[in-house]
Parts: sequence; structure tokens; C-alpha cells
Amino acid sequence: MTASANIFEIFSGIQGEGIYVGRRQLFVRFSGCNLACLYCDTPEAHQPVPFARIEMAPGGRQFRRRENPFSPSVIADWIARLDAGNRHHSVSLTGGEPLLAADFIAELIPLCGARRFYLETNGTLPSELEKVIDLVHVVAMDIKLASSAGHATDPGVSREFLAIAARREVFVKAVVSDRTDTDAVADAALVAASVGKEIPFVIQPVMPTGGVNPPGPAEVLALQMSALQVLDDVRIIPQTHKLTGQM
Repeated sequence: MTASANIFEIFSGIQGEGIYVGRRQLFVRFSGCNLACLYCDTPEAHQPVPFARIEMAPGGRQFRRRENPFSPSVIADWIARLDAGNRHHSVSLTGGEPLLAADFIAELIPLCGARRFYLETNGTLPSELEKVIDLVHVVAMDIKLASSAGHATDPGVSREFLAIAARREVFVKAVVSDRTDTDAVADAALVAASVGKEIPFVIQPVMPTGGVNPPGPAEVLALQMSALQVLDDVRIIPQTHKLTGQM
């Protein structure tokens, strides 16, 4: 039986977070999320929507509405149209939480030829990741901190998820605020280190939103140093698409 999915939008843009910051990607944003983070920059994608926004030409920012839900073959066709010249680094599956549509993704990727797929996920659904891990190429995994997200990821779930994700290229991201202490970041870094000390770990200062504010310069350095006690590669990377006015 063919799966279907509720899509929020499809567009060409610049990856603004993590170790592939600045790379051109084709974004497929799924509706629906199993979390409600205080700093979420796409809360409108938390619930299914009646229509998806689909960009007509890559980067043109002219959209048409198409009725949800979609089949994998229809989304594969849109990906092919917007990536006709194969100029995108990869197709970013984002949300919301894309792994809520893992069965759909498992059908979609084989229809898209040799394109690379980049999975942006909150890292809380290991059984769903198992369905697609051999199909995606990069996993960008969050570890949620209570001080910034309003809730924390269970360390056991994060370890299980990361152990699966490590079968492919993976990095971990933790969003931090002015309420985040070094112990919280050290604990998240220990989770990553338990799977591999070499796994890149990105500390992302939150953009001010919903009463959540970023840490100061000295605090950022202290947070980085706490993670460097157990990991080899710890980077401070803000949301650059916000700084440059991109989507």
C-alpha cells in the first residue's frame, strides 16, 4: 500500500544550521511534530495543513498551493523539477518532524535517483529512523535541552537513535540559551561521545524568540569547553539563514 504524507512546503534555499551551513539544498518540509520546542521557528508546521506551498522555480520565491496529502511519486516529480540541473547539495527532509512520515520517506527516496538526502530530525524516534537509515546520506540530529527547548530528550533514547544514525554520516546539534549551564551541555556531549568521540557536535545559540534568549559571549565559550572535554569536534554555529534573511 502506497504511503501518503502531509507536506507543508517545498523550496530551494540555503542550509542555515549545522556543519553544512551555506550549502544549497532543496527543502521538503513535512507537517506534524511530536514535540513543541519553545524556540521552534516553524510552529505553523506542527499540525497537518490543507495545502502545501510549492516553489515554481528554484529560489524564485513564487509558490503555488497544492492540496494535501501527497503520494511519494508526486513529491519525487516535484523534486526532479526543482533540481533539474542537479545543483543542490542534497534534498533536506525537514519539518515538523519528518520521521513521523518514515514509511513515506522509505518509498520516496528510491524514486529520486542518485540524489543525496539530508535528514533533519529531533532525534526521538529511533524505530522510525531504522526504516530509512540505509536510504539517507546525512543525519542532522538534535539533542533537546530543557533550558532552551522547554523539555529535554531522554538520554537513553538519544543514545539509541545516535547508534542507528552513526551507520551514516551524522552530527549532533544542541540549541542553547542564556539559561543553559555547562552541566547540561556536558551531559549531551557525553551522549554523543558514548557512540563516537569523533561525531561533530554543534552548539547553536538560540535566536531570541518566545522569551528565550541566547547566552553571552563568555557563556558560549564555557559551553563549548565543557563539550570539548569529551568530544573532538565541537563547533559554535548560529542560525545563519536568520542572519541573512533566508527562509
